[in-house]
Amino acid sequence: MNYRHAYHAGNFADVLKHAVLLALIDALKLKPAPFCVVDTHAGSGCYALDGAEAGKTGEYKDGIARLLYPDLYADTRTAAALPHLLRRWLEGILAVPGNEETLKVYPGSPLQAALAMRDIDSAQLCELHPEEAARLRELFHRDARMHVHERNGYEALKALLPPQEKRGLVLIDPPYEAQEAEYRLIEQALKEALVRWPTGIYAIWYPIKRRSQVQPFLRWLGHCGAKRVLRAELLVHGDDSPLRLNGSGMVIVNAPWQLDETLREPLRALARLLAQERPAEWKLDWLVAESAATPAKPGRPTRLSPTPRRR
Repeated sequence: MNYRHAYHAGNFADVLKHAVLLALIDALKLKPAPFCVVDTHAGSGCYALDGAEAGKTGEYKDGIARLLYPDLYADTRTAAALPHLLRRWLEGILAVPGNEETLKVYPGSPLQAALAMRDIDSAQLCELHPEEAARLRELFHRDARMHVHERNGYEALKALLPPQEKRGLVLIDPPYEAQEAEYRLIEQALKEALVRWPTGIYAIWYPIKRRSQVQPFLRWLGHCGAKRVLRAELLVHGDDSPLRLNGSGMVIVNAPWQLDETLREPLRALARLLAQERPAEWKLDWLVAESAATPAKPGRPTRLSPTPRRR
């Protein structure tokens, strides 16, 4: 309840999370039938990058700013064109009111979903913090597609699933205030959600400080009963320090067909653009692969270096 995403909006973890979110919504839009996006930890929906909170940390400068202004952060001689998914994602960010001349606001997951969804689609947004929920309601008070619930997102899944549309996505993006205990909450929520809605797509964001902290959760996902579980990770520091956010990941349960191929080049580009004092690393692989439904081979971890190589 003390967490405020305004301090972290637009950082490298947001870039990964929201690029994956756009790819998932794109996959859902391939079919004409409407879908529903459920966000269990929606936040306030939009954040001022020129405000006191973002100014205090400046985390967005090592996140979205590196994609928008790569010449300020990297050797332009090694610059390459952004993959199509990332170009479209940035265009959506810059289309948000307030960003006409320069980057001033960063849209959170609910607003990014709203920008990508169609008129026939809908969203159920859960936010427990009263102030954040009030801002969320104000943001979407004229958008009939977006429904705000001031309640615990894990508990809300019992009432919201399956959605009326019978297809869609659940985004689980908690602040991890409970630290490692948060994974047990996610596991219980996922276990019950998969019973209620076994065909839904579930995207879970997780932080990486020490690798050992996330490994039990990843092993659990390998035995959660889903036929397809895809992992996408970006690591900008070594995964052995509890004192900072070293990387983050997204696991997608019931991942759409060929999502790994959609994300491969964007992840490679993010590793190049978001690298800090050391080469960044990315991972894209199947924790659970349904061979009949996933003809592409599992992705392997890749370390970005002057001469990129597989390992």
